[in-house]
Amino acid sequence: MREEEKITTLDSKWKRMIRKKWVLPSIYIASAALILTGVLWYQASDGNLLSGEDTDNTENIADNQVDYTDLDAVPVNIQEETIKMPVTDEKSVVIKKKFYDYNASSEEQEAALVFYNNTYYPSTGIDIAQENGESFDVVAALSGTVVRAENDPLLGNIVEIKHEDGVTTHYHSLGEMFVEAGAQVDQGEVIGTAGTSVYNKDAGIHVHFEIRKNNEPVNPEKFLNKPITAIEDEMKAKTEEKSEDKTTDPANKEDQSSSTDEDQPNKSEQPADEQKEQPSDKQEGNAGTEDKGNVNGNSKQSSKTNVEEDASISMTRA
Repeated sequence: MREEEKITTLDSKWKRMIRKKWVLPSIYIASAALILTGVLWYQASDGNLLSGEDTDNTENIADNQVDYTDLDAVPVNIQEETIKMPVTDEKSVVIKKKFYDYNASSEEQEAALVFYNNTYYPSTGIDIAQENGESFDVVAALSGTVVRAENDPLLGNIVEIKHEDGVTTHYHSLGEMFVEAGAQVDQGEVIGTAGTSVYNKDAGIHVHFEIRKNNEPVNPEKFLNKPITAIEDEMKAKTEEKSEDKTTDPANKEDQSSSTDEDQPNKSEQPADEQKEQPSDKQEGNAGTEDKGNVNGNSKQSSKTNVEEDASISMTRA
């Protein structure tokens, strides 16, 4: 009986407490506080784990980084130089003598000849002079290395600059030289002044400018304001044209020989009357000797003319 009384008294106490207005709200608030505390604790613990991983990753990245401070800097977006006229002011100068082009007209070829010691020589460059005939500064047409700077008895003071891809620029008839062999020069840098030469006295004060590819002169006017690669492209195109001409010539000769063989009739196919009318072997022999004499005479005359033409061509090409 006493135990039952105790149980009933406890139940009655709980019921009395629950009936109070502040009990249930306090229970709800305490439950919410516990739940919120658990959530915050979980987030905090997860954040510490992530932050630990991040620090480990950053440390690994820092350890694996390459030190680029000791490496040489590589220039970016380098513009390729174009060949310039070897003067400071292009508007103040004129080209007095052009490059001798074997494909040009006879008048242009005649104007590109240099007369020296009673002989005409083809111009392997261009002669640049001022309109008033005065001296002027000569500059490097391209950046490069000076490989030659000396005085020549015929050409005057000369400067030769070496560039890439086997290209060299030559400056002759200089009055003064401001560079020495082995010096590095930039495009537009003054290397000397215009002067005269014994080889081309008629040009007066000027500079003779040449561009050579593998020591073969090319027309400077054709490549002004163009990169060096344009010279290489031009040389390749010429070699391809020559190779094509060599391949096509034998085919044309074979076609011509086959056509002439087809046009010639066989003796067996000729009528008997025509065969009778043909001269005898003796007559043919006599006629052949006469023809040979005429041919020999004509060949001698033609050989003389050919020799004269070859001599004139060799003089111009010397």
